[in-house]
Parts: sequence; C-alpha cells; structure tokens
Amino acid sequence: MPISIKSGREIELMTEAGRILEIVHDELAKALHPGMSTKDIDVLGEEVIRSYGCIPSFLDYNGYPASICVSANEEVVHGIPDKHRILKEGDIVSLDAGVIYKGYHSDAARTHGIGEISREAAKLAEVTRESFFEGIKYAKEGNYLFEISAAIGRYAESFGYGVVRDLCGHGIGTNLHEAPEIPNYEMNRKGVKLKAGMTLAIEPMINAGTWEVDWLDDDWTVVTRDGALSAHYENTVLITDDEPKLLTLSK
Repeated sequence: MPISIKSGREIELMTEAGRILEIVHDELAKALHPGMSTKDIDVLGEEVIRSYGCIPSFLDYNGYPASICVSANEEVVHGIPDKHRILKEGDIVSLDAGVIYKGYHSDAARTHGIGEISREAAKLAEVTRESFFEGIKYAKEGNYLFEISAAIGRYAESFGYGVVRDLCGHGIGTNLHEAPEIPNYEMNRKGVKLKAGMTLAIEPMINAGTWEVDWLDDDWTVVTRDGALSAHYENTVLITDDEPKLLTLSK
C-alpha cells in the first residue's frame, strides 16, 4: 500500500480529530481512581468521543468489542474493558483510543498511575514517554523512517528495558492503520524517506523486563511473557517541512 500524503484540507480534518482525542484523554486521566472498573473507563471514553460528534475508531474494528483499549500492569496493549476488572492503588494502566472525525482518524495512548505507584512503575512510564520524544527528533522531511525507530529503541534499551518487537506504529488517515509500519527498535535498513504531509501514529511499547510478549485466549490482550510491567505512549504526528506537529498533543 502506498504511503498517503495528506492535502491541506485533510490535514485540517486530522488536526481536529487529534484535538478531540486529546480532550478524550484529558477527561479519562481526570476520572481515573482506585475502585473503578476498566469498563467504566470505556463507557466514559465513548461518551466523550460521541459528545464531539465523532465515532470511536476501535469499536468493532476487526471485531474489537470496545471503544478504549485498557491495559493494566503486565498487559501491553489491546486489553478488553471488563466490569469485573477493578483498578487498585499502585496499578498502572495504558489507555489507547482513537476517534473518527468526518472520515479521518486520530490515535493516541497514555500510561497513567492509579493513586500512588512504585518508583519502578513511574520510571517505566516516563522513559516510555520520553522514548517517543527521542524518536520524533528525527521526524522531519528528508530523514528516514527507521531513524525514528532506532532512536526510540536506543533510548529505552539504555535503561535496560525491553522494546516490544511484535507490534509497531503505523500510518494513519482515512484508515486507522495505513502504510508504513513503524517499529520501535533499530532496523538494518533506512526505511522510507519522510515527506511533508505524511501522518504517522508513533507508539513505543516498552516492557520493564523482556521484550517478548504473548496473546491471551481472547485473541486481543497482549501481555509481557515474564509478567513484568509494560507502558505505552502514542501520538498522531504530522510530518512538515520543519518540526513535526503533534496532532494529539497541544501542551
């Protein structure tokens, strides 16, 4: 599949999709507390998404049964919300969400602590976030895609963390997943040359232990093989002829 270069009008629509998704994440972050279920998060997320006239990107996508992916502790991504899964003090939870605004998707993820969390958990979440920003230093027209990948991986691995290899970021636009695939670790080739108008969902998934993961029997939830904590951070990024623009992060 060729990589799509967005027009000015498409960029406007994706910018609005990103703005709304940032609001969704902000509302979810404010609501998190010990004792709430992962299903509570999903219900709130869908309400906020629809209140802005948008459609949840994830709901029914390839059969996924919810609007917000809620992944706690050793769950890496794609956790299915459940009214019986109650978050408790000290947990960390990764929230991955997307919205469709007038036919265009945005995609972003954040990892949060529930109440007071361990220093280990807080460090993992912070390094995962920072690895994203290390990567997008290279998200400029004329650079190569896998320069982003290498920078993410080098930074996370410098802390002894495992960088998930079985999942990756992706292009985004009128489809949730478009070309190109964006690994989070160093490749032995350059990848495509970046051009202004590309829109990319860049999303480090970093484990406190091994990079290896398994899928649970629900065929969705990805967990660390060794049971160690995992964190996830993602933004939708527009490549420009200057610095990259983060469509899902204005702050």
